[in-house]
Amino acid sequence: MNNVLFEGCATALVTPFKNGEVDYDALGKILDHQINGGIKTIVLLGTTSEASTLEFKEEDMIIEFAKKRINGKAKIIIGTGSNDTKTVVKRSIDAKNMGADGLLVVTPYYNKCTQKGLVAHYKAVTDAVKIPVIVYNVPARTGMNMTPETVLELAKNPYIMGLKEASGNLDQIVRLAQMLDGKMALYSGEDGFDYVYLALGAKGMISVAANAFPKQKVALAEAMKKGDFAKGRAEHNKMLEMNNVLFCEVNPIPVKAMMHHLGLCSDEMRAPLTTIEEPNREKLIAAYKRLK
Repeated sequence: MNNVLFEGCATALVTPFKNGEVDYDALGKILDHQINGGIKTIVLLGTTSEASTLEFKEEDMIIEFAKKRINGKAKIIIGTGSNDTKTVVKRSIDAKNMGADGLLVVTPYYNKCTQKGLVAHYKAVTDAVKIPVIVYNVPARTGMNMTPETVLELAKNPYIMGLKEASGNLDQIVRLAQMLDGKMALYSGEDGFDYVYLALGAKGMISVAANAFPKQKVALAEAMKKGDFAKGRAEHNKMLEMNNVLFCEVNPIPVKAMMHHLGLCSDEMRAPLTTIEEPNREKLIAAYKRLK
């Protein structure tokens, strides 16, 4: 197998805003919450960070701030995906130069290239940076699915060290777990499926829920790593309702609302995203009360 970039729970971090700008005071508080909760890997500038609304200058400032705040206490993986290979290569080089431990690169969206195009796209990125890359399959966001056969082909690339899978297709997840065993690390990209992935041999998860609940997600990952399936199932079941309600609207609207309730940051979003609808906020808070 390619070297494993990380094991356990990584957090797909939100970007807090205040009056339209990145709120660095809140970002520091969120990062401290992650480290204190036992998170050892932080993913910056992914879908949950609203990266598509950030300017490159803002992205660079977020990376520099996070790197300084984390101060070596966790690995930093940086999302550099886009629909344009040239842009992905440039931003990946920038991320490498800023000290990224690895990259998370989503399949190109909107253009919807062929499977052959996907292989060429990722080869261009790894040829340029030669640092660990996790590929990210999320058809609901991108409009295209990376097939297990394509992932198996990508596993031959020594710099591609994992797959974040979020297809929601259980048959595909099972096939990937079987096909990639001993070849590439598989990561859950869906909080509601974490137990399934880990039971099938996934190395960990890249979690939205961990923004608000790092200790709970770490407890699940650690139990499963030890082979304590009963404890892992219990930990997963504790979060079952919360995992569902955190996706009652498009991510990261609900998780930001939850973090606002916890006093970690504002629930401000960048357009076109809007703050959570009040009935859904009520569901979220009710689920939180039951979780406690």
